[in-house]
Parts: sequence; C-alpha cells; structure tokens
Amino acid sequence: MNLHPLHPAAWILDQLRVDGWQVSDLLAFTRASTLVTARPDSGRPVVLKAGFGSNHVLAELPADQQPAAYGFYWYAQMTAAERALAREDFRHEADLTRAVAGADHVVPLLDQGHGERFDWYTMPLCDGGNFRTFMASGKDTGEGLDILADVAEGLAALHQRGIVHRDVYQENILIHQGRGLITDLGAARRLAAERGPEHRGPEVHWPPEYLTGYHQAGPAADVFSLAVLVYRYLCADIPRLGGHPNLALVPAVLRPLVVAALADQSSDRPAMADLAVALRIAARTVQH
Repeated sequence: MNLHPLHPAAWILDQLRVDGWQVSDLLAFTRASTLVTARPDSGRPVVLKAGFGSNHVLAELPADQQPAAYGFYWYAQMTAAERALAREDFRHEADLTRAVAGADHVVPLLDQGHGERFDWYTMPLCDGGNFRTFMASGKDTGEGLDILADVAEGLAALHQRGIVHRDVYQENILIHQGRGLITDLGAARRLAAERGPEHRGPEVHWPPEYLTGYHQAGPAADVFSLAVLVYRYLCADIPRLGGHPNLALVPAVLRPLVVAALADQSSDRPAMADLAVALRIAARTVQH
C-alpha cells in the first residue's frame, strides 16, 4: 500500500518498512497512534499499533516546513516533554496488554518493539470488524447480546487482575469468529495507582464520576459504559437523564441489570460478572 507522500501517516509507514514490516493496509490514524495491517519479512499478517499519530507529525518535519504544515491536519504542537509523556503512556498501554495475557475475550499482545522515534506492539488480526460495524449490519439480536456478554466477561477478567478499562465503546470491541473481544487499554489503569487527570468528559459512554474523579475510576465505570452500549444496541438510542424511555425494548431478564448499571452512583451498580450473566441469559431468550 502506498499513501500520498503528504498524508500525515506516510512517515510512520516508511519507518515501519525500513524496520522490515510489509504494510498492507492503514486501519486508523489517530492523534496518538497508528494502526496498520502488516507482516514481518516472514509470517502471518497481524495488526500493528504504533505509538505515533497526528500529534507527533509536526515534530518530525523539517523546521522550515513546520510553519506551513501547522494546523493543516490539526497537528498538535507538542513540546519534547509532552512527546516523552505520550511515549510513556503508550508503553503503559503495551505493558497492561501484556499483563492480561491469557484472559478470555481480551485481544492479546503478540509482540512488541522499540524504535528511535516510537514504540509498537502487535495483536491478532480479527475477522469480524468492530461492534459499531456489527450494529449497523442489522444482524441477529441474540448474536449481538452474546458478543456483549463475551465483552462483559473480558472486562470482568480485567477487573479480577486489578485493571479497569475506562473506555468501553463500540470501536474498542472487536469480533473474531463470532466472539467479542475487548481491546485498546490506552485509557486503562491499575487499581493500585491513580492515573490520568482528575476531570474528564463528558462523552456519551462515560459515567458521571469521570467529571470529578477520572483518575480514581474503578470497575463500576466499565459497568456503566457497557450498559450504555447495551442500551444503544437494543434501543437505537442513548440513555437519558431522568429516565430511559425505550426500556421496553430491553429483554425483561436484562432490564433490571441495565437500569442498575446506569445508576449515577457507582456504588449502586452491579458487578460486571452479574451483567455478563444477564446478557448471556438474554441472548438465549431472544434466540428462542
């Protein structure tokens, strides 16, 4: 695959090729990272995530080109200290992904490496896309609930290992051979240590506590975010403050758990394992 040389991801693809990777497709280019499908000189294709995105591009351009390029791709003009912190954040993400090796329904880290300008790690290539694509496909509701139950079990596995994801939404759920897997631990933290700013939000899938205590958010935050996604999937709508008018579209066996999971107070929400059980039962109810 050849990108136009002015595409902001061209530099990172060139660096990967120099390091021996055969890049076949650009999957995503975000502010903080780049996702590609690639293979080493010999081996099967994998998904490679590099800790280099649009926020890093400006610093790699020659100094005489930076004034003209600044803002063209919404580049961020990061200081050297900010770039170093971004690299440390990416290494933290890779470390957490490696730490959950063997957990069911979590996309594993296969390999990782370090270059002069950025770090990278690889993951298996999933064949079913992400859950946003699945929701748009109009496929069987029971199948979707089973995928969400898989994800709930994956998140419960993270919680058991002392990790909270903190960014559960459609694009961070991948599908492989019909099963759901949680991915992208870029926002995750170990429960033993605070991480990130005190205040974050608002976003549709984020719980209220991110407004005042994002750096301390625990497993109940993931329960809320997954419940938002369940509601969106079943009701084609988002939960509303003061009530959820489309609750009748949620299977009766699942409805009390979804309502509880959307509670403003984190202490009032059920455990992720309980939500997983209810999702699995609801999937069987819908299918039969």
